[in-house]
Amino acid sequence: MKTAFTISGLLGGLTALPAMAQDKLEIVGRPVPGGTSFQTAATSLAHEQQWLDHMILIIITAICVFVTLLLIYAIVRFNRRANPTPAQFTHNTPLEVAWTIVPVFILVLIGAFSLPVLFDQQEIPEADITVKATGNQWYWSYQYVDHDFGFDSYMIGQPATGGNYVLDENVEKMLTDAGYSRDEYLLATDTALVLPVGKTVVVQVTGSDVIHSWTIPAFGVKQDGVPGRLAELWFKADKEGIYFGQCSELCGKDHAYMPITVKIVSEAAYEEWLKGAIDQYAGKPLDVKVAQAD
Repeated sequence: MKTAFTISGLLGGLTALPAMAQDKLEIVGRPVPGGTSFQTAATSLAHEQQWLDHMILIIITAICVFVTLLLIYAIVRFNRRANPTPAQFTHNTPLEVAWTIVPVFILVLIGAFSLPVLFDQQEIPEADITVKATGNQWYWSYQYVDHDFGFDSYMIGQPATGGNYVLDENVEKMLTDAGYSRDEYLLATDTALVLPVGKTVVVQVTGSDVIHSWTIPAFGVKQDGVPGRLAELWFKADKEGIYFGQCSELCGKDHAYMPITVKIVSEAAYEEWLKGAIDQYAGKPLDVKVAQAD
């Protein structure tokens, strides 16, 4: 019996270029050397969290200033020289009522504003796009649930991409070829998660080996990926650009080399990218012909 296999499209699949998203995107979400503030908020969640942080900062600053002034007053007014004969008493009802009611009021005020922000994060809306993010040691795997394809995402410079964890000429060239600069080393990945602006995205997060954590600071989202469990987060990006994140749960020796890259593009650019991504990552059925024995 003579069996012959004819596989068409193999060379085309091996030489296909990576599916590319919209070019010349602004790098919006990235850490800044010496920076002490938040990244630019790119979702309603991030805007709410940053507003809440600023509000609480004002409250705690006012409390610290008040307590400091009170201490200074007590030191000046009731030191041994100014007050050689201190008063003898154990209770002051108005004062005790005040220092009970005022802190309770402050806590209720903070809770009234913080709980809605928390609920907004935890109440997952209906998704326009659903993506599953799986943390691995030490890279991310993404699956576009609605379109049944997925890919792995490695840091540019990892051995899996041809690097050696050193920013040498080879790695710098890889960064340049991918549209980044040497400043994006340790941030940029060989394959980015591409999503459209203005759409509700639900990310299902899990881990394949140990606990990882998927986070994008500019989006105001962070979720642990626990093996055997499926957690969810959501966001709706309101600005096109490139955003960076990082695994935020210590997951082993290469934890520092597990970045996240998200490209937010226009809806038209996303649809164009999606077509190429489906062809590349989902693949097409191979044309296999088996000759039957005479």
